[in-house]
Amino acid sequence: MRISRLYTSDALNVGSTVELDETSGHYVRNVLRLSKGSELILFNGEGVDYHAVLSLVSRKSVIAKIGEGLARDCESRLKISLALGISRGERMDLAIQKSVELGVNQIIPLITERCVVKFNNDRGEQKCQHWRKIARHACEQCGRSKLPNVAEPEFFSDWLESSTGFKLLLDPTAETSLKQVHPDKSNICILSGPEGGFSASELAEAKEAKFIGVRMGPRILRTETAALAAISVVQGLWGDLA
Repeated sequence: MRISRLYTSDALNVGSTVELDETSGHYVRNVLRLSKGSELILFNGEGVDYHAVLSLVSRKSVIAKIGEGLARDCESRLKISLALGISRGERMDLAIQKSVELGVNQIIPLITERCVVKFNNDRGEQKCQHWRKIARHACEQCGRSKLPNVAEPEFFSDWLESSTGFKLLLDPTAETSLKQVHPDKSNICILSGPEGGFSASELAEAKEAKFIGVRMGPRILRTETAALAAISVVQGLWGDLA
């Protein structure tokens, strides 16, 4: 029987107990329908999976006792950052979920000229928390014990100034393919546009910031497809997807 993995932000120490947060508690109680004595795997982003046993399952709280920990290393040798123009609803959710499964270490949502999602302070915080929850659940599912960072949304130009790593710009008009570039470092930064792509001025600005334009084959890909295809190729060429 498969044992479910759940994230907790609490410290995990052998012999201690932790109370699961509302989201995980609801999942244990109402979705998995587990009871006292059931087993779980808990992790808190530090790279260790802990065996746990439920000591209390009630309408108000779910408590687990922490057992033996096992270091788990399934992180890619590449440090991949995905800077992604914000797209609507399920497209952005899918890109975040699958990029985490593919091993991305950091996701930076970008507000671009053609971004169709409008933000105010409250809405921006809500969206960011939503995206972080998606990343967390993706880690629970795929076996990662370290959470990738989902950054606060940034304006495109502001972020460019601080961008680092081997910089790749997904550009369908580029003549260079990913196979033709040769990274000189293990820190890879992938820049991918929103629905409608980057504007001409944004493309020029990215190239001024030393991004290398690369194309993903002869077809025009949707925003979420392009990002995930690029991560897959990068992992296949230089990472752990073989």
